[in-house]
Amino acid sequence: MKKRFYTYLILAGTIVLGLSSCTNDEISSDKATLVVKLTDAPADYEEVLIDVQGLQIHASSNENEGSWVSLPVNKGVYNLLDFRNGLDTLLATIELPAGNISQMRLVLGSNNRVKVGGVYHNLDTPSAQQSGLKFQINAQLEEGIVYELWIDFDAARSSVAKGNGGYSLKPVIRTFNEAATGAIRGIVLPLAANPTVKAIANGDTLATIAAQDGKFMFKGVDPGSYKIVFEPLAGYIEKTIENTAVVVGQVTNLGTITLDPVAAPTQQ
Repeated sequence: MKKRFYTYLILAGTIVLGLSSCTNDEISSDKATLVVKLTDAPADYEEVLIDVQGLQIHASSNENEGSWVSLPVNKGVYNLLDFRNGLDTLLATIELPAGNISQMRLVLGSNNRVKVGGVYHNLDTPSAQQSGLKFQINAQLEEGIVYELWIDFDAARSSVAKGNGGYSLKPVIRTFNEAATGAIRGIVLPLAANPTVKAIANGDTLATIAAQDGKFMFKGVDPGSYKIVFEPLAGYIEKTIENTAVVVGQVTNLGTITLDPVAAPTQQ
């Protein structure tokens, strides 16, 4: 089952729903992958253009701890109405230390407009956009898992008509985050065997080489049932483990696998 975390941002207040908690703010050196996408709910406008200039993630539940990490965002002006009814576009992909991410900050530029009746109107933007629109996430990232996070602008509620005929941008944003893959890990001994490890399913093969301490890991693995094959150096017997299940959002731990040496020839 896919794991999802939801949060809503309404400028001037934040409502947090259904979030996971984490009591340890320490971030390990192991990595997870976060993919951020932009999507939209339907709106009765011809175009709603927002100028995305930056994305940042905060890796601590305490505002004064941890650090803001800038994502390599695809900057530009996006028409939100291009991403309705399940469509989205990629904003950023980054590898982060496994652990808790608590907040995200979306920085908009000044080129925000709405098109009504064939005419473009500038969207007056709040001063908060200079430092970024901040909202809570509080999601736990696990080592080796790929997570997708969608920034869902409610274009209809975010573009507000003013009495003077102009429009202002008061962002109403929903984000949801779900794990998209699983992972496989284990240890293979003895170290002298130094095997190539393969994960095979549906004709596709993932391959890695065990590290010097015998550890191996397949990251970002699609869910399914895999055959794990250990191909050691000469002197050891190949080994296969059938029906290794990979579940979205989980790391399948195979534990320690021991490869047997090739039997010495019998003396005549």
